[in-house]
Amino acid sequence: MADLLLIFAAFTFFLAGFVKGVIGFGLPPVAIALLGLAMTPAEAAALMIVPSLVTNVWQAADGPGLVRQVARLWPMLLGIGFGTWAGSGLIAEDGNGFATLMLGIALAAYAVVGLTAVQFTVAARSEPWLSPAMGAITGLVASATGVFAIPAVPYLQALGLEKDDLVQALGLSFTVSTVALAVSLADLGVFALSTAGASLLALAPALIGMSFGQRLRSRISPPVFRSCFFLGLLVLGAHLAIRSAV
Repeated sequence: MADLLLIFAAFTFFLAGFVKGVIGFGLPPVAIALLGLAMTPAEAAALMIVPSLVTNVWQAADGPGLVRQVARLWPMLLGIGFGTWAGSGLIAEDGNGFATLMLGIALAAYAVVGLTAVQFTVAARSEPWLSPAMGAITGLVASATGVFAIPAVPYLQALGLEKDDLVQALGLSFTVSTVALAVSLADLGVFALSTAGASLLALAPALIGMSFGQRLRSRISPPVFRSCFFLGLLVLGAHLAIRSAV
């Protein structure tokens, strides 16, 4: 069983990296959704920390606008840290299936938003109060599920950023979320030294998958692949939610 779990985890991170390589995001949702079929959300989130951190630091650092992004988004980033701290421990409360249920709901909501391609806009005058609120909610969701895409992704898309700026902003948001989640999991004793070592090993298949995805990006229709990705997440999210509720 241990060997099968190791193979499954390696395949999961390869696939998650591949998805990120093709469409630029999706590593944590794919990794946690699939690993959630074989372990608790807290264990899955702990294994995801190193691959998520490395790939998102790379994404955030890629481009000349990092200082400008931090200057604009720091209220949201602080909100992420606060929300993760406020919800610390939620992901470990899986004795009654709560964390798995929340994970399933979060994945399904993320998939529905992606499939419907709903377009939001945020007025500049609303950013001072909306950014920290969106960050705090993102942190709370992450602390309960390990997924830090909701509502961060649709909110950042609603700011009207240029393509490269959006990719960098997502990388910055995900980096802060990963660090905050790692601190929370370490405080709970879930992200211990042995788990950090396993997470480090997961980096290799994730980077290999990401490399393959980047190479195939021009040969695969991103809209079609994106739709398949969100449909898959919707099915996985619904399965996890129903399984925990039954």
